[in-house]
Amino acid sequence: MQEGEFNRFLLHLRRAEGISRRYFITNGFDGALTMLGLMVGFALSDNVAMSVAIKACFGAAVALCVSGISSAYLSELAERKKELQELEKALIVDLSQSDYGKASRFVPVVVAMVNGLTPLLISLLIVTPVWLAEHGVQFAASPFLTAILVAFLLIFGMGVMLGKLAREFWLWNGLRMLVVAIATVLIIFAVSG
Repeated sequence: MQEGEFNRFLLHLRRAEGISRRYFITNGFDGALTMLGLMVGFALSDNVAMSVAIKACFGAAVALCVSGISSAYLSELAERKKELQELEKALIVDLSQSDYGKASRFVPVVVAMVNGLTPLLISLLIVTPVWLAEHGVQFAASPFLTAILVAFLLIFGMGVMLGKLAREFWLWNGLRMLVVAIATVLIIFAVSG
């Protein structure tokens, strides 16, 4: 691919930036809330072995990753194909080998990776205190409570990121996301008795 072609390809690829950001926040939030729910459940349970908790969290994180990659890839691929076909029909030309056509095939891959890897990475960050405790690291609080704190911090951070993207007051957005996390914990407490 020559420099001019590559620059046009990148220009078309930039259209996926907003979609990727939305998927990053949406699925990152899903991963964080899923792990938060698991950690709260483990903290409320008597004598859950850390190895069992780690395996359960890892299984959930992998499932979120695979679900995110496959669902985003298939839906984005269908959308991009539809857009390309509509444009080809309007222009009465085959665009499959154009920069736009190549970007239409590449964008679903990028979006799918963001959609799947984000909840995996966030989940692994939240599980890290439990994994470290399993390997002998001591924490001031229980590893499950430490993981809950990490989840709250990550959720607050995603809210801050949303606030900065929307050019709104970052603290307000961080606190809004945190309220959702706290409400989730309260619901788990209520259901658990």
